[in-house]
Amino acid sequence: MKTGQVTRAAEALNLTQSAVSRQIGNLEEFVRQPLFRRERKRLLPTDAGKQYAAAITPMLAGLENETLRLITWGADDRVLTLGLLPTFGSRWLIPKLGKFTSAHPDIQLNIVTGLTPSDFKAANADVAIQYGDGNWDGMAAHKVVAEDVIAVVAPSLLRGKSEVRIEDYDRLLMSTRPTAWAEWLAGAGLEGANSRGGAQFENFTMMIEAARSGLGVAVLPQMYVADDLATGRLIAPFGPAVRSRNAYYLAYEDSRGTMKKVQAFRDWLTALGS
Repeated sequence: MKTGQVTRAAEALNLTQSAVSRQIGNLEEFVRQPLFRRERKRLLPTDAGKQYAAAITPMLAGLENETLRLITWGADDRVLTLGLLPTFGSRWLIPKLGKFTSAHPDIQLNIVTGLTPSDFKAANADVAIQYGDGNWDGMAAHKVVAEDVIAVVAPSLLRGKSEVRIEDYDRLLMSTRPTAWAEWLAGAGLEGANSRGGAQFENFTMMIEAARSGLGVAVLPQMYVADDLATGRLIAPFGPAVRSRNAYYLAYEDSRGTMKKVQAFRDWLTALGS
């Protein structure tokens, strides 16, 4: 008792004076010797009391620290910060996330968007969807879904045309996919086709809208335009879809792989993509 007074100790512990006095008496009875001597209105520790306090103080501090660590760990493990590529998130993953939250109601999702590993590191993401070959230093990566790309165009651009040639249309370009056109042309056997360069975009969502509006031909992941192709808003008259060299992966820092929330999301997502 650092205060030396029962009244102040009671206030600090949010107990009554009589409750503190009883606890002191019970402890002294248990250890079979006095821990305090009473002088007027003050309680002064005996030598045995001083020695006992010195011995147990680090233990109590350690117990408090471990209890706080456990509480913090429990709260942290209930919130999963998920980094998403914008179009992949809105068109492929987010419509499916209800199944994850239903299966894991104890895990709260916090979704952030970006394109690069540094974006998601800055956001302190637990896991992130990344596009690439699955090799990132210090990261575990699990393949979620392969990507097939296809050249699409608005049907209005083909009206009145007796012959459909890709060379006759502007190519819509993606700043983060500079080799997309070359890969699709090679896969479709059209390496020699030379069409005009068109507008450039930073994300697929804008590029899809541009293609719908008739600004040119876009090479896009087939899964992003599946509904557009099914409804006829976009058509693919130039050739079949081509499998990309890269794919979409769930990636996270190696140190986060033991977290229960990460393991739960990884198992659910990899099963969904398989």
